[in-house]
Amino acid sequence: MSGRRDQNARDGRAEPTLGDLGNLDAPRPPRVDDPDDRLPRIDFETPRRAPPGRHRRLRVRSWHLLVLMLVLVLAGGAWMLHQYQNSLRDMVPRTELNDVLSRADKALQDGRLDGTDGTSARELYQAARALEPDNDRARDGLHQVGMAELSRADAAYRGGRLDEAQRELAVARELLGGGTDVDRLGRMIEQTRGAAEPADGLVEQARQALAAGQLTGKDGAGALYQRMLAADPDNAVAKHGLDQVGGALANQARAALAHDDATAASTTIDQLAALLPSYGDLPALRAALAQAQHKDDGALLEAISQGQQALRDGRISGAGGDTALAHFQAALKLDPENPQARAGLGQVAQALVVQANAALDADDTEQASGLLDQAEALAPKSADLAAARARLRTKMAQIQPSHAQPAPTVAAPTQAPPAQAPAQAEPPPPPPPQLTADQIEQVAELVRRARSAASQGQIMLPPGESAYDLYRNALAIDGNNQAALQGLEDLPSLVVQQFNQALSGSQLDKAGELLGALGDLSPGDSNASVLRGRLVDAWLDQAEQQLNRGDRANAAQSIAQARKLAPYQPRVTELSLRLQSGH
Repeated sequence: MSGRRDQNARDGRAEPTLGDLGNLDAPRPPRVDDPDDRLPRIDFETPRRAPPGRHRRLRVRSWHLLVLMLVLVLAGGAWMLHQYQNSLRDMVPRTELNDVLSRADKALQDGRLDGTDGTSARELYQAARALEPDNDRARDGLHQVGMAELSRADAAYRGGRLDEAQRELAVARELLGGGTDVDRLGRMIEQTRGAAEPADGLVEQARQALAAGQLTGKDGAGALYQRMLAADPDNAVAKHGLDQVGGALANQARAALAHDDATAASTTIDQLAALLPSYGDLPALRAALAQAQHKDDGALLEAISQGQQALRDGRISGAGGDTALAHFQAALKLDPENPQARAGLGQVAQALVVQANAALDADDTEQASGLLDQAEALAPKSADLAAARARLRTKMAQIQPSHAQPAPTVAAPTQAPPAQAPAQAEPPPPPPPQLTADQIEQVAELVRRARSAASQGQIMLPPGESAYDLYRNALAIDGNNQAALQGLEDLPSLVVQQFNQALSGSQLDKAGELLGALGDLSPGDSNASVLRGRLVDAWLDQAEQQLNRGDRANAAQSIAQARKLAPYQPRVTELSLRLQSGH
């Protein structure tokens, strides 16, 4: 409001008036003719509106907060659902696993620690780990078995039963992975054994073994001198004898390298490293071996590459040196243990079996027989080969009766031969011979036993009672038996399953046997190289753990096992150098 004097007022008072209401927002500058109404100045300010961008930012932030809250709610719900599912899963009874664990606990309580009949605590806990590799109860059970074996070994040692103590200690070492107590007891056993045996007798045995060139092995000069050192670490005769053994092995390795026999040189150097890890000439021998292997690498890889190309071109076997068979055989001459070359020969055998089956489809039993003979020379235990052999026997049994035809009759001379003889359809092949009731029952029994043997891991052994042999015996009676044919076909996949179980249970020796069985049953199988790599890693992981514990002897053995499977693997070389350096 503003005030002005009312000219009509008689008393001269200033009356308040509203003024110009339409121009409130813009303050009017004072005019000189405005009378002084002596009232305080009042400024009017209109409230400012927030810029449009700010509202948009607020809306965006609100939207982000809403999305974040939604995500958190969903994540929380998913977590709760996961926990709920886990609870439900834990509530579901795992009958088989729980049964195995219960029997394992009972065997541990009863003192049945180890065995081969499937009822010992060790076997049952390992079976439980095969069913569930991360099961804590099974892992703890195996540790308890190892501690019990160690206690038994200690008791046997204190009772003077050194052989028994050594056996129990070996089991404890395998289950516990070594350790201070295991190593201590091992040294005590060796010292007691060495003290109980006259040193003079050991010296004479070692000298005779050295003179006979028997350097390695249980009764070799190296082992005998080591036994002397275990009883007397400062025995100068034993130390000198070990140096002599090391020199002899080094000379053998150099001779093998001079004759371009890298395989023999590698084996001898491994033996030297296991016996004397700190032998002075080991680095030079390893370097010479690497150079020899590198020299052969080019020719080896070229032979393998040419063999694979010949397979793709269909040049499987035959005369000449440009066939897949010839190239892979040349590669094996350079490296007899090369896995790629061996797999190549397996692929050649498989290709020959495929060709034989095609010949059987055309009733050419003679060609099929020749092709199967070639395949058998390369892969005698192939499951596909066994099935093709059974098919060949059945085919020959069907064709042979048709070869006996009646003698032709002489046509009457008065009749002229027809101008064109009508085409006659070939008679269908005779049905296979009918089996007797006893034979049918015998085949069924063989198939049942084969399935049982396969489930127990008896794939290729023992001879005559293995799943492979039992299926073949069934097919020898009935070559068309589908159960036996299917059983043979399923053996490779079953071997892969058992390999995975053995590897998860740290049964590396058994895994190696199964890998060999897969190579026999399915030569050239693409899975074999993957499984081989996993087994090599497992051996090297074990070797690294043994080196970390200072268990150099067992580490050398683990490295040697890995080198057999993958001689050129960089990690093999790395751990070998670490073994030699002693770090």
